[in-house]
Amino acid sequence: MKLKENVKFVAQEKSQFFPTLKKRVDAYFKENNISKHANRKMVIKTIVLLAAYILPFVFLLAFQPSLLASIPLWIIMGFGISGIGMSIMHDANHGAYSDRASVNQWLGYSIYLAGAGVLNWKLQHNILHHTYTNIVPMDEDIRDRGIVKLSPHAEIKKVHRFQWMYAFFFYGILTLYWVVAKDFIQFVSYIRNGVNKQTKAQNAMTLLNLILVKSIYFLILLVVPVVFFSIPFSEVLTGFLVMHFTAGLVLTIIFQLAHTVEGTSHPEVDETGIVNKDWAIHQLETTVNFSRQNKWLSWYVGGLNFQIEHHLFPKICHVHYPEIAPIVKQTAEDFGLVYMENPTFWAALQSHVDTLKRFGGKVDLNEAIG
Repeated sequence: MKLKENVKFVAQEKSQFFPTLKKRVDAYFKENNISKHANRKMVIKTIVLLAAYILPFVFLLAFQPSLLASIPLWIIMGFGISGIGMSIMHDANHGAYSDRASVNQWLGYSIYLAGAGVLNWKLQHNILHHTYTNIVPMDEDIRDRGIVKLSPHAEIKKVHRFQWMYAFFFYGILTLYWVVAKDFIQFVSYIRNGVNKQTKAQNAMTLLNLILVKSIYFLILLVVPVVFFSIPFSEVLTGFLVMHFTAGLVLTIIFQLAHTVEGTSHPEVDETGIVNKDWAIHQLETTVNFSRQNKWLSWYVGGLNFQIEHHLFPKICHVHYPEIAPIVKQTAEDFGLVYMENPTFWAALQSHVDTLKRFGGKVDLNEAIG
């Protein structure tokens, strides 16, 4: 199935919402003489997050603490790599970090620090997720994976009644699956369904690059500590798994709190492949902000708690989202549109759990145990 050509947004009446919003947002940057790209705060954040991932690993190699003492360092690395993914890599691969393509390209390669491939990420996230948000089977973020049901349209199974309890374990193994298998599965899948438009020669180089990146990644993280620093492999492997579980849990939860929560729509597409909706309004109806007032959380998650602003303006660096959010909200209200948000992280998390229950068919625990 040629996914990319399968769905089109065709509004019955063209809305002036996004043209008006774009003019207002552009005016904000022009009137304040501000670049839409990274500023000094973003550069400092980049240094801090890279250090949070690299320095604990250097400390592990240099001082070789016991397994118990090393676990917190691996956890910090997990938070570090997820922070890099949400802030640096994410902005760069959207072209939002800098107005220079070369800067975005090189900072986009920071995804290699997680052992993942950049092309597959761009195809899944920039094209499929951002264009077809919450539409199955286009949006792979909510695609049916059997064990966790993230769309109301996926087939319901008995096990899904309990997914609100076990889903978080599978969230935790996401990045490990990504490094080991997902990249290769997507590589083949995107060629077959037409999302990957590269030539055979280009894809051969992409595959070679994937193999090389992952080989170097595993060599540095798993082999070097054992062979050159005599750290027991069991300790290294344990820490490595802890790091990935931490990163996977953080990344998946943050992304799910924007789309798989109460209030978001999951439109179905008929056989014509037409969505009778303005694309920008579709983004408002499928996306929810959370904890906008929490500056520490906003700093760490790369503005992904401002998902409405990100989906409407993915090429604007996330450090500007807190300032343009009031403009987006006011414009939505001016056009009679709903600007959805959860006031806190915990409210958003509870909303996600409620959605998991609703999609899976809520079950009473006492009844289940009995």
